Amino acid sequence: MTNLVRGPQLGRMLGQWHALPGRRRSPDYIALAGAVRGLLADGRLPLGVRLPAERELAEALRVSRTTVTAAYRELRETGHLKSRRGAGSWTTLPGGHRVASSGLWTPQDDLDMIDLGCAALAAPAELGGAARGAAEDLPRYLGGAGYHPTGIVELRAAVARSYTDRGLTTSPEQIMVTNGVQHALDLVLRLVLPPGAGVLVESPTYPNALAAFAARRARISTHGLSTERAGWDADLLLGSLRQTRPRLAYLIPEFQNPTGHLMPTELRERVVATAHASGTDLVVDESFVDLALDGTEMPPPTAVFDRHSRVVTIGGMSKPYWGGLRIGWIRASAPQVQRLAATRVGVDMAGPVLDQLVAVRLLADADAIVAARRRQLATQRDALLAALRDELPSWRVRTPLGGVTLWAELDGPIASALARAAEEVGVRLAPGPRFGLDGTLERFLRLPFTLPATELTEAVRRIAAVRYDIDRAERSLWREPVVIA
Repeated sequence: MTNLVRGPQLGRMLGQWHALPGRRRSPDYIALAGAVRGLLADGRLPLGVRLPAERELAEALRVSRTTVTAAYRELRETGHLKSRRGAGSWTTLPGGHRVASSGLWTPQDDLDMIDLGCAALAAPAELGGAARGAAEDLPRYLGGAGYHPTGIVELRAAVARSYTDRGLTTSPEQIMVTNGVQHALDLVLRLVLPPGAGVLVESPTYPNALAAFAARRARISTHGLSTERAGWDADLLLGSLRQTRPRLAYLIPEFQNPTGHLMPTELRERVVATAHASGTDLVVDESFVDLALDGTEMPPPTAVFDRHSRVVTIGGMSKPYWGGLRIGWIRASAPQVQRLAATRVGVDMAGPVLDQLVAVRLLADADAIVAARRRQLATQRDALLAALRDELPSWRVRTPLGGVTLWAELDGPIASALARAAEEVGVRLAPGPRFGLDGTLERFLRLPFTLPATELTEAVRRIAAVRYDIDRAERSLWREPVVIA
């Protein structure tokens, strides 16, 4: 990231800062300062970046220099800007806050915060018993060094059976156990994606996947998803593969994160065939595949249609079971698994044996655990939908057939501003721009239904209360931002 942002660049990042609902209540310089603070809160404007000169930004925004001067003064007074005569102005934070690699962090002492940024469930009741059983199983492994780069054979066999049961014949040699799905994606990228290569992703998509691609300096192109039930436009998606011929395409066909779309069988087959013809490797993220709701009939795994080892599937236990159990996996050809293991040795050697034994126990009881999770999620989804209909009827929300999130289309390009305002009343949100590139998707908000129904209803009530007053009050407190999961 450069240490200088130019006026036109900052202007694009600020977007329609002057056209938000309620703007007439505050002067232009207050609105501009608030928009810059919002970029810092979202992580789209890094700390320590030098802002453009006042005249340059004024020209880019088509406002008076006096407005920019006053906005910069406001930012200095709130501790978000430091200036030195002749050297410029740099973004910073108010005193008493610190920064970690994932964003802005403050002490976690607000027990009234309802976190709608993290789309993950609390642990199931069965986890305690599985952990105790795993501790009893552990002595079998204590006589060895404990390094299993592809995972312990019991867990690889259990995961392979789950694929075979879904119609995709799989052997344990085709499974590699990882420390979560994000770790699985990182290892795949290290193996198959050269720095600077082209990548095709859906838009919107999972933010941490975008971060992984950025770390490889990938050239990212996007396929925009529709808000309607179809989701993917087959002709556009396949056309993008043929025309751009990316080195890799990353897709979430089962209850796509964040939209909840489910890719139909026919398109899965066509995507695999087109990817092969264009020389593209497909990385299929199945994080939500177990969470079909309302008795939805599931299409076959995308890899069923793979005849040329072009499809690498990643999945894990974070969503149907618990995020604190860092168990993910990669399904690929046996030779690819061996190459991934060689890549892994230079990263983290192997995963924890005890966690893998817990996973074996949970997967043995998967039918009961996952069925209970589906019932729980269906109830919570319906409660969230009802609250949105009552409190925010102008928002458009499609009922997902599975997964853990709603993708809400708002009544204006206000997602980031609304997230800032909601945090002041104790609700942490994940605004649309986090799921796309270049600050787009301001009309959208991801709302997970992983919390109890009472908390979801209360969160919507608080959001509605600040909806029409999102930029009147100055932001005086800084909190920990959403962790996207």
